[in-house]
Amino acid sequence: QVQLVESGGELVQPGGSLRLSCAASGFTFSRFAMSWYRQAPGKERELVAIISAYGSSTYEGSVKGRFTISRDDAKNTVYLEMNSLKPEDTAVYYCNALRTFTRENYWGQGTQVTVSS
Repeated sequence: QVQLVESGGELVQPGGSLRLSCAASGFTFSRFAMSWYRQAPGKERELVAIISAYGSSTYEGSVKGRFTISRDDAKNTVYLEMNSLKPEDTAVYYCNALRTFTRENYWGQGTQVTVSS
């Protein structure tokens, strides 16, 4: 059974930091590209950051220089380190696993990040 379990979301003040984690099971983690998406109220889900199976990463423009995605294949976990958080970063953050070769695409249940004073 495939599972992606996000954790680490919470209420944080502007300028603060958080680290999100996504623990994966039920598939061969190392073969998948892993991503973080977010969805704010009333908005569409958007890609925040992606890390390939080989470790290369790409970021959405507004988070470049503030967020860092990383993966630990030994722990089947992907992380999102978020610094200098802004109120506009408030959203539910979702973990995604994608392997285009086999058309496998999995989602987690999301974790709430709220940036507010």
